[in-house]
Amino acid sequence: MSNQPSANQLDDKTIAELREIAARYPEPRSGLLPMLHLVQSAQGRITPEGIEACAAILEISAAEVNGVATFYTMYKRHGVGDYHVGVCTNTLCAVMGGDAIFQRLKDHLEIGNDEVAAQRQGDSRTVSLEHIECNAACDYAPVVMVNWEFMDNQTPESAVQMVEALRVGHDVSSTRGPKLCTWREAERVLAGFPDGRVDEGPTAGTASLAGLEIARERGWSAPDPSVAPAKEPTDG
Repeated sequence: MSNQPSANQLDDKTIAELREIAARYPEPRSGLLPMLHLVQSAQGRITPEGIEACAAILEISAAEVNGVATFYTMYKRHGVGDYHVGVCTNTLCAVMGGDAIFQRLKDHLEIGNDEVAAQRQGDSRTVSLEHIECNAACDYAPVVMVNWEFMDNQTPESAVQMVEALRVGHDVSSTRGPKLCTWREAERVLAGFPDGRVDEGPTAGTASLAGLEIARERGWSAPDPSVAPAKEPTDG
């Protein structure tokens, strides 16, 4: 009989790493969010077994873990692609073309929201698609994210080219960050296990730094927090 874990079974290494995460915090349950990311890295989604493992390690109920796992949209109850593409459809990105990008990708991939595109003959990777809320990158609207890395100033055409490159296995670099890794690899980083690529690629871009440059040119600085603001005079 094989001693290998089943497809849905967390192996000993993952259980040990879940315990390692919990031990990082004075209050172990504070580690639940990265623990759930580790479950997704190991199993591709949040599984019932993953929920039970987190609950046992943290000595809380499975219902409490489930409540957290169903609250945040980054935690998935179903599988996603090797590259999970999120298109911002919040106000500014939508006005700047996010809605058009999302519709084009749905038509091109022949899927709806939060679905995985069929893997074609010749594809080496899978792609899933989701519309997401604000990425806090409005200075680069419309913004697409792939496994939570920024792809700025996109168009329907550039977004299609990007997903096609990903599907056939070409290397694609994010606009402000490293070369794109797979969903499971990204989830492991979010769990707190760095991949050594934190300094790969650019970080802040010109648009994000524009306000800082203006402040420097004009000699502006933040108020000294140790100095109390002057009180406004009152009548009488």
